[in-house]
Amino acid sequence: MKKVKVVTDSSAKFQPGEAERLGIEVISLSVMIDDVIYKDTDLDGKAFMDMMGSARALPKTSQPPIGEFVELYDKLANEGYDIISLHMTGLLSGTVDAARQAAQLSQANVTVLDTKFIDQALAFVCERAAEVANTGATLEEVLDATESALGNSLLYIGIATLDNMVKGGRLSRATGILSNMLNIKAVMQLLPTGLETMMKGRGTKTFKKWFDDLTETQLKHLTHVKKIGISHADGLATAEKFKNALTNLFPTAEISVLDTSPLVATHTGAGAFAIMIYSENDTAA
Repeated sequence: MKKVKVVTDSSAKFQPGEAERLGIEVISLSVMIDDVIYKDTDLDGKAFMDMMGSARALPKTSQPPIGEFVELYDKLANEGYDIISLHMTGLLSGTVDAARQAAQLSQANVTVLDTKFIDQALAFVCERAAEVANTGATLEEVLDATESALGNSLLYIGIATLDNMVKGGRLSRATGILSNMLNIKAVMQLLPTGLETMMKGRGTKTFKKWFDDLTETQLKHLTHVKKIGISHADGLATAEKFKNALTNLFPTAEISVLDTSPLVATHTGAGAFAIMIYSENDTAA
């Protein structure tokens, strides 16, 4: 029986050393800042925010080359592995499509999945898949565990400014200027079908009202929360407030606060945050 190896991309945000500990292979995206190309994995979160703030133009992110995927898949196949390649939502990047094309070119047995998630939510799914794979499970058993983890994951995103969405062409300039003048904040949930707006309003009180509503309704029904990830783009103070409240609500859960990836920060801008929850034996809704 072949061993199973988990591959993902650098939009997955792991706690330091966790991917290495579990043997997860990470393919890096690239970021271009003022005509200089960097590997996503070489950029520190705070350093990237400073670089983005002083850049002449909005950074540009690019998916990994297909050839890098093929090279890694072939290498792992030669080492005796079947491969499950788990990637960020195709709504934000063509990375999963590049992985699928590479799988067709490689001689390896590769199963590519669009997880519909990103950041720590993607990392949590990869970790669960790798934990099961490392027990000597079959590819089918690892896939079953992956699907279960996906069904028990939640991801919420808070946007503090629309500047980067305007610069990146995802929002009209007129709408962006008007919204910023009104100090509009928004919170969305990342669903398989796309981003669904949960709340929007003026000022940071919008975030508090949303969070209070969330903890009083949806979250209190979760009984087996194992991991909570809070990621931010230069918004540590807000992230720490969420962590303190969630620690009280889920005292046995592992809670991590991390800088988000350059990919996410480029799209969302400064002050953005994400809260990601992974449960076991619950059905996330």
